[in-house]
Amino acid sequence: MTTRRGVLVAGGLALPVLAGCQKYGEEQPEPAPPAATDEPKPAGSPSSGGGNGEEDPGDDAPELAKTSDIEVGGGKVFEAQKVVVTQPTEGDFKAFSAVCTHSGCTVASVADGTINCPCHGSKYRIDDASVAGGPAPRALDARRITVSGDSIRLT
Repeated sequence: MTTRRGVLVAGGLALPVLAGCQKYGEEQPEPAPPAATDEPKPAGSPSSGGGNGEEDPGDDAPELAKTSDIEVGGGKVFEAQKVVVTQPTEGDFKAFSAVCTHSGCTVASVADGTINCPCHGSKYRIDDASVAGGPAPRALDARRITVSGDSIRLT
């Protein structure tokens, strides 16, 4: 039978183990920063998620669309990949998550300069996916694409 005193003694013995190896007042060393690499980012796919530069044709990512599929001032939703690709200005292709930041619905269309969610009316601007209207709390997340010749690839 376990007594209250036995539990307290056992708990007291475990305390030094739970406290860890650091001594009181001793500073922890700073973690090492991640190793830097000299690998360049793919052309046309900056961290903003845009993709307006040329990439090597040898890219093995599957083709998402042809540049001619995305009209200037518009865009296209790719439901299977959960991505929307826009072309705000001639030759400037952008990609964003197609998942609405309000309630997780998939956006359905791109029209009149906005990416549109059918669930509650949220609208996002085609140039940066910032909120243009509706209940969405924040912009759509950027996605990375590359443009090579007339091919758009999700990377």
